[in-house]
Amino acid sequence: MAIYRFKVSFEDYDDVIREIDIKSTQTFEDLHHAIHRTTGYNSEKSSSFYVSNDHWIKAEEIAFLPNQRKTEAGVALMTGTKLYKFIDDPHQKFYYTYNFERPYDFHVELIKILDEEKGKEYPTLVRSSGEAPKPPGSVVIPVESDEEGDFDFLDLEEPDEINEVEVMEGIDDDLGENLVVGNHPDEPESEEKDDIMDEFADNENLDADEFDSKEDY
Repeated sequence: MAIYRFKVSFEDYDDVIREIDIKSTQTFEDLHHAIHRTTGYNSEKSSSFYVSNDHWIKAEEIAFLPNQRKTEAGVALMTGTKLYKFIDDPHQKFYYTYNFERPYDFHVELIKILDEEKGKEYPTLVRSSGEAPKPPGSVVIPVESDEEGDFDFLDLEEPDEINEVEVMEGIDDDLGENLVVGNHPDEPESEEKDDIMDEFADNENLDADEFDSKEDY
């Protein structure tokens, strides 16, 4: 029996490659599940293979868990559809979309046709290069938490109580010399403020005298 060796690569991640050997009489569903045993993704997601040319242009679709519209249109199903029925070229290509809700696109290319090795189970992974990207929306916890629920990588300590006096004393001397607590930086220092207040008081007295003189008239 013929064994197909498929090279599977992410369309957007060229360095992530899997090579899978599978029997020609096995189904597209078998290949679908085999791919995701190598990526770690949940294979129970609506997905499709498309017969493709050398430019990865989609043609006939072979679907897994198709929606109602595709089902009513009579789309071919991965379940029960054997691989050899869609292999017309020793370098046959399939464009493959996994999980239409949050899709990843793959290039699947037949690169070798081999003889079956007796006693070997198929499908089987023969090459793996690169780590599959994490699916969108997945939650990744980089480290294990300790018994109290704190993450080790944070290594946080409780902050000391803030002492305002110590904070003020810790300000750089060049800045602290000119700093007057409670003043806006643009306000004059206290002696200048006293002069301004005295001048303001004199003006008030002048205004009052002027007002009294007007009453005499």
